[in-house]
Amino acid sequence: QLQLVETGGGLVQPGGSLTLSCAASGFTLPISTIGWFRQAPGKEREGVSCINMRKSYTDYADSVKGRFTISRDNAKNTVSLQMNSLKPEDTAVYYCAADIRINNACLRYRPAYGYWGQGTQVTVSS
Repeated sequence: QLQLVETGGGLVQPGGSLTLSCAASGFTLPISTIGWFRQAPGKEREGVSCINMRKSYTDYADSVKGRFTISRDNAKNTVSLQMNSLKPEDTAVYYCAADIRINNACLRYRPAYGYWGQGTQVTVSS
């Protein structure tokens, strides 16, 4: 059974940090890229960051550059998103998504991903 499970969400004060993890299991084909997306109430789901699982390629939304860092552990089939200097506008449900099509880069484009996790809530508030 194909599964993506996000963990690590929670409540944090502005300026604080959280690390989200995405664990993939049940994939019979290698995962090519994993993306992190977020959706705030009343807003569209937006691509936050992505990483290629075979190449040294990552990408970030301008709104999180310099604050978020994506990394991978191929042996464990997991991807982490280290989030620092969090702001109230980072509050959202965060989702990870996987694409198995061979790619040398990655995309922060929702239709590029065929597999999605259930999401984890991140709330930044004092």
